[in-house]
Amino acid sequence: MSIGPKGKVSKSRGRMRRAHSWQISTPTLVKCSKCQELMVPHRACRACGAYKKQTVINMD
Repeated sequence: MSIGPKGKVSKSRGRMRRAHSWQISTPTLVKCSKCQELMVPHRACRACGAYKKQTVINMD
């Protein structure tokens, strides 16, 4: 047996599947544990340079 589609996918079905790719959701934001600024989770804070209450980037 070969690897490939098992049947024809109509233009309508393929286009409906691709129609949601432009609907990008807003990023999840959490408060920094040190300075309370909004930040992306699991990243160093852009305001104070802290990650998990420890300064990892010197923001002088």
